Amino acid sequence: MPLRPRLLVEPFAGGGIISLTALFENLAQKTLMVERDAEVAAVWQSIVDGHADWIADRILKFNLTKENVLKEIDKHYDDKKYIAFQTILKNRTLHGGILAEGSSFIKYGENGKGIQSRWYPTTLATRFRNLNFVASRIDFICGDGLQALHRHANNNDAVFFIDPPYTAGGKKAGRRLYNHYDLDHNQLFKICESLQGDFIMTYDMAEEVKDLAIKHGFETKPIAMKNTHHAEMTELVIGRDLSWMSIY
Repeated sequence: MPLRPRLLVEPFAGGGIISLTALFENLAQKTLMVERDAEVAAVWQSIVDGHADWIADRILKFNLTKENVLKEIDKHYDDKKYIAFQTILKNRTLHGGILAEGSSFIKYGENGKGIQSRWYPTTLATRFRNLNFVASRIDFICGDGLQALHRHANNNDAVFFIDPPYTAGGKKAGRRLYNHYDLDHNQLFKICESLQGDFIMTYDMAEEVKDLAIKHGFETKPIAMKNTHHAEMTELVIGRDLSWMSIY
């Protein structure tokens, strides 16, 4: 990949850790983050629109109890920054940070602290305030990641980090973790073959994924990971040339 690409495209942004790392480490000039989930999208749109400080202040002032959380997330808002705050509350108090329908509150958490176990208001507020340093370099779209890939397929100045919902081969992780988990995996691999810029794609270990990679002429390499329960698992890294991974 280029040492400092003009644009990093993350079509399934979620928490956006790759895009943010690239920006803070000055590894990319700009990022395009795409997220289909309206609640998650509200967070990124609020950051891009300059409301990071508002969110930080809201976090610091909120008295986190289960009753207060339930009262807040039950409210209906049209203003995206308020929806963003609701999303943050859910992410920090629901089990595993999972926003998908049916997710429940953390029962025990760290040291039996329950929903308080992942609520560090000062740290969270600082993280959001720090996003002001890179917000001007983020383009954000609430929409379809595949369409974004299509639009930038001929962009030689773009590179891509692609981390789709893990539903290929009948896997259930994506269904459990996301509200929007349906994805045409065949179409995704077909689009990746057409990309002019380089890309890295991550998937879970599934025979269907391996077959798709072989079909489209991509390389695969396993990598050890840990899930939210700290259990070790293996994922696949997919790309055109993964020789660089041998140095790590």
